Amino acid sequence: MTNALARDADGAADCRAGASRCRFSVSVCVLVVFLCASDIVLAQRIDRRALVERHSVHYGEYTPEAPAQVGNGEFAFAFDITGLQTFPSQADGHVPLGTMAQWSWHAFPEGDEYVYRQTLREYDVHGRKVSYATDMRSEAAVALRSNPHRFNLARIALKLIDSQGSRAEVVDLESTSQTLSLLTGEANSRFEFEGHPVRVSTVAHPTLDAIAIEVKSPLVASGKVAIEISFAYPMGVWGPKVDNWEKPQVHDTDLKQLANGTRLVRTLDAMQYAADISTNGVLSATKVSHQFVVQQSTDQNLGLVVHFHRELDGVAEDLTVARVRNTAAEHWKKFWNQAGVIDLSESKDPRWRELERRIVLSQYLTAIQCAGSLPPQETGLLCNSWYGKSHLEMHWWHAAHFAFWGRFEHLERSLGWYEEIMPAARSIAERQGYRGVRWPKMTGPAGVSSPSEVGELLVWQQPHPIYFAELAYRNKPDAETLERYQALVEQTADFMADYAHFEASQDRYVLGPVLIPAQECYEGRSAAGVYNPTFELIYWRWALQTANLWRQRLDLPPNDHWKQVAEKIARPTVRNGVYTAIENAPYTRRRDHPSMLAALGVMPDVGLIDSGTMSRTMLDVEREWDWAETWGWDYPMMAMTAARLGNRSKAVDYLLLDTPKNRYLVNGHCYQEDRLPVYLPANGGLLAAVAMMSAGWDGSEPLGDAPGFPNDGSWTVRHEELRRMP
Repeated sequence: MTNALARDADGAADCRAGASRCRFSVSVCVLVVFLCASDIVLAQRIDRRALVERHSVHYGEYTPEAPAQVGNGEFAFAFDITGLQTFPSQADGHVPLGTMAQWSWHAFPEGDEYVYRQTLREYDVHGRKVSYATDMRSEAAVALRSNPHRFNLARIALKLIDSQGSRAEVVDLESTSQTLSLLTGEANSRFEFEGHPVRVSTVAHPTLDAIAIEVKSPLVASGKVAIEISFAYPMGVWGPKVDNWEKPQVHDTDLKQLANGTRLVRTLDAMQYAADISTNGVLSATKVSHQFVVQQSTDQNLGLVVHFHRELDGVAEDLTVARVRNTAAEHWKKFWNQAGVIDLSESKDPRWRELERRIVLSQYLTAIQCAGSLPPQETGLLCNSWYGKSHLEMHWWHAAHFAFWGRFEHLERSLGWYEEIMPAARSIAERQGYRGVRWPKMTGPAGVSSPSEVGELLVWQQPHPIYFAELAYRNKPDAETLERYQALVEQTADFMADYAHFEASQDRYVLGPVLIPAQECYEGRSAAGVYNPTFELIYWRWALQTANLWRQRLDLPPNDHWKQVAEKIARPTVRNGVYTAIENAPYTRRRDHPSMLAALGVMPDVGLIDSGTMSRTMLDVEREWDWAETWGWDYPMMAMTAARLGNRSKAVDYLLLDTPKNRYLVNGHCYQEDRLPVYLPANGGLLAAVAMMSAGWDGSEPLGDAPGFPNDGSWTVRHEELRRMP
């Protein structure tokens, strides 16, 4: 729509000029002026400030299941109603208040006793033995799964002391109010404590791993309000909890004076990092191990900047609260004004506001959680899920949308990591007897595939780097892009083509065994195995065809093996008029991800999917699926399928389907269950789907603008600067 708006604006200018030179009849001039005025109305740009402001996050009470957060993609800080991490909750379903960075990784030293080969098990794959790290129960497996793990850099909390000298509880606060401004990235929290006002502002630096805090209250100078900084040992477990406060003796915190502040040097076994303290108050150690207090005895204002980094001997940054606040405000102004936008406010369907809220908040959340130098975990930089490790099959859902919204640089930050871990990915392929590189599923920064009964057998993460490279080329279609990502594309395609097995009896290539599809509820390690999952077949064909397209762009001859596999890949299985999840029994289990729908939705038409059969499959899923057992990205996946099939009403309905796993909390996060209290693949999937439904996809031009939304007048979709989906 952006180009259309620009043409309207240019046309209006031309008409105005023409009117001034008009020497024709008065009636013609009047008509020209009228048309110009109409064009000006049509060309009005979206009021981005108003759009974002109407979805700023507001809290009136302590909400431990949905805390607010500030960050920048590399660093994030979560906080409660006080603006700091004052009242962390350990209850199930509540989110730990973490301070996390992309580099905050720790490993227990006892893990060094084990080697990876201890977790390997051999499986028969078309007459040869292939090893997979599917042992999850042995001591070696437990150690390798839990190491490395992401840890909490610090807990930064308000110290509130009442008139009796006791610490305050959250129930002691009155008139609580908090607003997170998405326009500036700053949270402002207000409450009363024993009749006195307390004001706290919280903001993260946009490029440094730093948090800035300002506390204003008459209680500051009396010492009844201060800031505490505490450090714990890592928990290192599967799940949200990250802090172990029971082991103060196994880690160290040293205080060093600097010319312009104080440096706290942390040692966690082999891991060391620093926290530089800049404040107008005084920092001092408390009687509690690894705990420090920042107080101000002469003023009602207490300012603090904590900058976390790995350079133990480096010069401290000159940071103040005002500098961080101003830098953050400029950053977020640019973020909201220089990329895609969708405005639904003129729609008649009453659901527009909730959908728009989810869209705006998801942009903010993925920017601070999913736009870093590593592919994120499902819970981002908020809390831990799989020990904090990246889940590469989810990377598409976390980050592909950045390209569609005109923020490709947010995705690009993590693409270099794939290049860095290519040796590790190549070693997996070599060990298993395949060419190219095999990307892990669950992994830490080094690219080592964590032992898993399920994750080791997934394959649908393999084509992702080719998809990302194609998005890079669409963003910048030049020789530099082709040369940068050529090796990534070639090595990925080499593995994919070699992994597919030629079945001479049917003159086709098959996927499996040993394999578990995106719909993970199949036993891929059994003798029967899993063959030819529908989505993976389509993704395989698309990726290998795209890899040869890259060779064409580079004036290289096509890779005949890639071409042959793509042309002869097995066709998806149809039973009772619908696509099954896999080719062999049990064919389709009606729980978990209905991933067969992604074969025409996430994927474009590659010549293997019949739209009528897919339409029946979609409706069959809607009628028969166990919705309590689905996951947050399933709904945008279904919306994309409905959009490509021309079922516009269903596309919106699926996005907003009322199910337990499609609930978006006040902070914009999509709750799944207590062990996954947030689930960022849902947010990223939503953004991919609505961008596609608004700007379209390759070949959607005959459908007009917003081809994924109903065109019956119930929805008015205004959008700018979005990119179409492949």
